[in-house]
Amino acid sequence: MPASYPVDITSTFQPGQICQLKLIGNDIVMGLSDGTAPIGIIDDIKTSAFTMSVYDEISVIPGLDITTDGYNYYTGRDSMQTLRNAGLIRSSFLSDYEGLILNEVNGVVKILAGSRLNWDSDGDHKNDSVKTIVNYVYQIGALPGDDTTIGSNRLTFWFQRAIFATDMFDTLQRYPMNVTLFVNEEGKLTSRQLTANHPGVAILTAPPSAVHGTIEFLWL
Repeated sequence: MPASYPVDITSTFQPGQICQLKLIGNDIVMGLSDGTAPIGIIDDIKTSAFTMSVYDEISVIPGLDITTDGYNYYTGRDSMQTLRNAGLIRSSFLSDYEGLILNEVNGVVKILAGSRLNWDSDGDHKNDSVKTIVNYVYQIGALPGDDTTIGSNRLTFWFQRAIFATDMFDTLQRYPMNVTLFVNEEGKLTSRQLTANHPGVAILTAPPSAVHGTIEFLWL
């Protein structure tokens, strides 16, 4: 069964983020965790905008006016491609292609003239595009925020040992099976331990993918 505690009115959060106790003035309240003393998994909403994580999205950017030095192929002009979503949060964006330019508002990625092409899209043994795998978090523009703590002024959270799934995780990291999970400064699960003072809180039981943009984990 979940528990509840007086909510920190200064915190904003979504279900699946991690909470911890805080001292606000003389009051002990529950708010978003900074990773140092996590207690449980939030099951309430207090945000002005909802977000969603995308993991391992493949984007292919065509080369234009292609040139070659005899070994590699390059685009002669800037070229761009639109991702599946707009309204990206820049700090969450990760690409495996160095030098990719992001327009987070429109969800557009661009390669500059002179960028080396790494993908043969038509099978003629000549690279004609850039293939990149990207991770990011985006804001759901058509869905306004909400506050389910109004009225009760309490935050509901789960703390028992159990298996959960969430899309509130750090998209800048990789997630191998059985890796220990920590909590970052945004109250999201991550495979990176920020400092020795950040305890492990869960074990990964199913990694994210391009099909399922969530992680499954055993809460400890």
